[in-house]
Amino acid sequence: MVHEYRDRIYIRKDILLKLYEYGEINQSRLMTICGLNNSKHKEILDDMTSKNLITRKNEAWGNKTIIKYSVSEKGRQILKELLEPYEELFPRKESGKVE
Repeated sequence: MVHEYRDRIYIRKDILLKLYEYGEINQSRLMTICGLNNSKHKEILDDMTSKNLITRKNEAWGNKTIIKYSVSEKGRQILKELLEPYEELFPRKESGKVE
């Protein structure tokens, strides 16, 4: 069986892009849509939170607590700096701007 290896920088990019696309997402859904393992890759979310690239919010849900993540202002700025030049070269839509 062949296992693909994704470099940590691409995992971080995927996380930022998915959070930007979906807005606020709970941890298990974020890990699922990024194709990550919750226990193996949780440290990446912790690192991104400590570097203020994403924000973490605990939300009460019945007798449980749900962890939700979203892109921080710093994360948005990084996406804007990286994606705007790319969008200008390879536009998907008319404006090509990350807001």
